Amino acid sequence: MRVIRKYANRRLYDTEQSRYVTLEDLRELVLEDVAFRVEDAKSGEDLTRTILLTIIIEQEQIGGDAEVFSNDLLAQFIRVYDMAKPLPLARYLEQGTKLMMEQQKRVQDQWHQAMRHTPMELMREMAEENMRFWKQNLGKMGGGATSKDDDADKGG
Repeated sequence: MRVIRKYANRRLYDTEQSRYVTLEDLRELVLEDVAFRVEDAKSGEDLTRTILLTIIIEQEQIGGDAEVFSNDLLAQFIRVYDMAKPLPLARYLEQGTKLMMEQQKRVQDQWHQAMRHTPMELMREMAEENMRFWKQNLGKMGGGATSKDDDADKGG
């Protein structure tokens, strides 16, 4: 795991690359899925969470479409902290965000796959997939009766 040291002067030092880094550099590490730990240079205390929250705050301040946390949502988070028995919010948010990211990646992968093919090739594949779907489902609904096309597909 990459170690980043935070000094009293607020500077962040990447021990692996032997250079000072910015919050933007750490944001890039997050986007690249590079594991790192930010620690206080003097005490060794883990400051990773605080630094990640700072990165989020900076993203939120950029505004525009990057805004994720509305005032209402932030107020609700504060209320959760004040509950006698807080909800398992962290786990819920982690799992929900992970699911959302996986779905987004699938959509992007499908889009890239679609763009690799010509429109005619894509239409042909979709038509074949639709035909397989309807053959499977009509066969189930019709009591298993097969057509000559099905027999031809089976080699008979």
